[in-house]
Amino acid sequence: MSRRKKHKEHVNHERWLVSYADFITLLFAFFVVLYATTHVDNKKVSQVSAAIQGGFQQMGAFSGTGSGTGAPDNGTMPKVAKLVNDLSKGPVHGEPRLPLSQVKKDLEKSLGDEIRKHQVEMRVVPDGLVVSLREVGFFRTGEAQLLPEAEPVLAHIAKVLSEGGFQIRVEGHTDDIPIHNQHYDSNWELSTARATEVVLMMVRKCGFEPDHLSVAGYAQYRPVESNGTDEGRRRNRRVDLVIVSLPPAAEPQTQVAEAPRPHVVPAVAKSRSR
Repeated sequence: MSRRKKHKEHVNHERWLVSYADFITLLFAFFVVLYATTHVDNKKVSQVSAAIQGGFQQMGAFSGTGSGTGAPDNGTMPKVAKLVNDLSKGPVHGEPRLPLSQVKKDLEKSLGDEIRKHQVEMRVVPDGLVVSLREVGFFRTGEAQLLPEAEPVLAHIAKVLSEGGFQIRVEGHTDDIPIHNQHYDSNWELSTARATEVVLMMVRKCGFEPDHLSVAGYAQYRPVESNGTDEGRRRNRRVDLVIVSLPPAAEPQTQVAEAPRPHVVPAVAKSRSR
């Protein structure tokens, strides 16, 4: 009677595929989180979060859910999903918390009297929203010291802007009439000094976050009106608060900066001591 030959047990050499599949899943989740953190569209992030949660549940990656044959739940997947959920609940640190349209409405409500008196103007530009503080009502001609009545107005502005969480670029501007007095030798110095004075007021007395502010002085080189008329020169003498709608990473840190001085060709022009 012949004995049957015993066959060797088959060795499964493809068990590594289970670990490989788990690794690919974790890698996918990691890149999804990276993608979510670099985009500020909360609606899209919420959709991504819901899709990831649904996919993980179907794979059985969450304990007690799904019917798939995914890897056992070791707590990693729920943490990943929680992180994506946290991103979808609101803006990340430093991102604006209010739309510019809402900020504009709040400022118009708070500054109704100043807007009617043409002391404050607002306009929308590609960078964001500009709040212009005209010289009248804020500064004496040729000086950078804020008038006492300007402080409450700045306090209202700072309160609204701090609630929005925006980056603010404070820009000083003048008209084209040369200045030379005991304090300032040029319009560059006057424009930068006025912008700096506004920033210091917002930080020291209004409690504004300094890392949300930057300063620039443009003298007469970025007018909003022609300097050929008295009214145009009055509008050009201003300090602009540019409420930047760009991501914070694209904005410079707080600094006092002065634009490069252009080469000025001597010309016959009237000069006044302001």
